[in-house]
Amino acid sequence: MPASAEASPLRPVADLDACVALMRTGSRTFFAASRLLPQRVRASSIALYAFCRVADDLVDCGGMAVGDAMAVLSHRLDRIYEGLPLDHVEDRALAVVVQRHQLPRALLDALLDGFAWDAQGRCYESLEDLHDYGARVAGSVGAMMCWIMGVRQPQALARACELGVAMQLTNIARDVGEDARNGRLYLPRRWLREAGIEPEAWLRQPGCTPALQEVVARLLDEADRLYRQAAAGIPQLPRDCRSAILAARLIYAEIGEQLRRDGLDPIRQRAVVPTARKLVLLASAAVQSGWLGATAQAAPPLAAIAYLVDHCDTGAQALEAGAVAARPLGQRVVWMLELFERLEAQRLDQRAAVHRTQRRYSH
Repeated sequence: MPASAEASPLRPVADLDACVALMRTGSRTFFAASRLLPQRVRASSIALYAFCRVADDLVDCGGMAVGDAMAVLSHRLDRIYEGLPLDHVEDRALAVVVQRHQLPRALLDALLDGFAWDAQGRCYESLEDLHDYGARVAGSVGAMMCWIMGVRQPQALARACELGVAMQLTNIARDVGEDARNGRLYLPRRWLREAGIEPEAWLRQPGCTPALQEVVARLLDEADRLYRQAAAGIPQLPRDCRSAILAARLIYAEIGEQLRRDGLDPIRQRAVVPTARKLVLLASAAVQSGWLGATAQAAPPLAAIAYLVDHCDTGAQALEAGAVAARPLGQRVVWMLELFERLEAQRLDQRAAVHRTQRRYSH
């Protein structure tokens, strides 16, 4: 879709519908967990997800050279941060989020770097290299979600980043077969060699062996370690946001458990958490979130995400000092986001009314 050189007018109803559609057809786990977010956060999370999804598609399969795609996205971010988004649904929606929350640009730049790493086919020799990748494509999203919830404390942001990295490691373990069929390998190559697997030879003929299962199990163990560390950040979130983030953590960790139940064979099939199990975990998150307690010890952040926390800390200090200049969208921004939230509330109310009617007639 060609981008207009002119700033795009606000189209809140159409923009929200389009962003919800993108989320619904993307990450099912993110979509399910987002339903537990309060309205004041959910609209922003939808807009953020929509831009991330479209940016990933542009870099990975948009038919452009990586450098050209990155230049296009950088320009689009420039316009978004100027308050003059180009004529794309996701740009207009993200501009609202940026203006209302003063979202640090460094977090979005980190995410785009991760997309570029994917398109470039970068190799990951060590676990630390994989942490660096996860920090960009998922840790940055965790930090942005934490930020739009209004949380600026470095420890909370660190735990949010680590939760994102843990989720990305789970994704990698689950998608080993699918990635291999696309010529990609994200498992730490050093681990593969230690297990007796030559990475390039395995990519030419991927198969599940006890050696591969050992590497996949090792990666899931690292994800579990980060899930445990990240859990300490959930009590630092606003009370009305905790259940959604806890649900995302529980469901993603369950993907790893399902993979174990499937025999640690990500080549034969992709581990999927059954809907019934997801519903149980969603309900469990809603209950557990009410009695989460703060942890006494604050762990240092994972090395790979420390720079993201530093950028957030700089942004928080600037906000506190009143150093962030007023943006051109002004009061229109607040109005548009509040309208987003009202529309989404109406959508949920209408759906609930339909369900009540269906139940009444079914009896």
